[in-house]
Amino acid sequence: MTEDRSVSHDRAEETPEAKARWFRSLSMAERMQMLCDLTDLALSINPALLEKKRAEPAPGRIQVISAA
Repeated sequence: MTEDRSVSHDRAEETPEAKARWFRSLSMAERMQMLCDLTDLALSINPALLEKKRAEPAPGRIQVISAA
């Protein structure tokens, strides 16, 4: 089986599975660099994120579970 390594710019092909395959193809160093880059981007847009101590649950959205 050959893997299709072509580049597509079609948003319809950006499935969660395709994104997961791409992410798994990265080395650990590349994954960590991606994390750092995304963190830097988030902080450049909203520096107040550093002041947040805890995640707050949004009603009807993701539930935050804590051990305490």
